Amino acid sequence: MKLLFINGVNLNMTGTRERGVYGCETLEDINGQIAGHFKNRGVECEFYQSNIEGEICTALQKAECDGIILNAGAFTHYSYAIRDAIASVSVPVVEVHMSNVFSREEFRRKSVISEVCAGSIAGFGKNSYILAAESFLLNG
Repeated sequence: MKLLFINGVNLNMTGTRERGVYGCETLEDINGQIAGHFKNRGVECEFYQSNIEGEICTALQKAECDGIILNAGAFTHYSYAIRDAIASVSVPVVEVHMSNVFSREEFRRKSVISEVCAGSIAGFGKNSYILAAESFLLNG
């Protein structure tokens, strides 16, 4: 099984930005732990990050994998372009957030991408990614 983990805007700053919310580990550290978790389980993990909305759309459209785990960051709340890119592909997408977006600012509680995703996982820190990936193995 091949899974693509896509991280959106500002997630490249994980480990230095809002440590109380996102922790002290870098995105590279987290990606390494995810890959390690699935290493001996027949899962190939590919990682992609961009701060550019159109590049995320292109990554979704060109994905050659069994499932996509997407943390769109702030794009979650207003990117109809990413929403439409998800809706246009046959690969299932699970939306993830490290923080519990429902306990944060009001604007973070609205996701324009949720309705076109297979599911959503929020609030479990870096484990949100692993839980999303595990869902593909359970349903796979």
